[in-house]
Amino acid sequence: MEADHPQASVEAKSIGKRLEFVELAVVNQEGDKEATEEDELQRLLKPNVDELPVEPPSSVEFNFVRYFAPDFMKEGHDQYVYRHANGLCVIGLAPSHVAFKDDGGVTEVDFNVGKSDRSSMKVTGKRKRNAQHFESNSALCKVNTKDASYIVRCCVKGSLLEVNDRLIKQPGLLNSSADRDGYVAIVMPKPADWLKIKSSLISLDDYTKSRKT
Repeated sequence: MEADHPQASVEAKSIGKRLEFVELAVVNQEGDKEATEEDELQRLLKPNVDELPVEPPSSVEFNFVRYFAPDFMKEGHDQYVYRHANGLCVIGLAPSHVAFKDDGGVTEVDFNVGKSDRSSMKVTGKRKRNAQHFESNSALCKVNTKDASYIVRCCVKGSLLEVNDRLIKQPGLLNSSADRDGYVAIVMPKPADWLKIKSSLISLDDYTKSRKT
């Protein structure tokens, strides 16, 4: 057969070699893919030390998106709104708040503002019964320094779930840890209300830039 059709025999051998080449290429590609996946796995398990942050992210940085309300209703009254993925908003004083510039910082926190004592409000159950609905300009508390007093406001429209009553006995938490243990309150806005108020807040980067100037 091969003697009768020498050209066919040559073509068959050529095709056979081509198939071997293709198979070898596929094996090499699979090997390269496995090597790439292995490299990626090693990169995740053993990250480049030079690419790691100087300090690990804090729980606030990891769990919240940080927004700010500079000069909220009054110059120097800078506040923050830290929003969790579940929609809860933690409200507090931004580092640049005017109260921290007074000698000695905050010396007293009074939740007895408006027509009720915010610290006496108790919310119960999954449905957050007894939660009062506040406007963005509603007062949460009054912080006092040696020479002045300042009203801290909700910043977002929503249900007041909790105030940090530790501040009553430990007002110094505002001076040492305003964005953590020294938070003022937790508010739950409705999704539609959040979208409205979000446009009036600024990001961490914009806040940092604005307060450096």
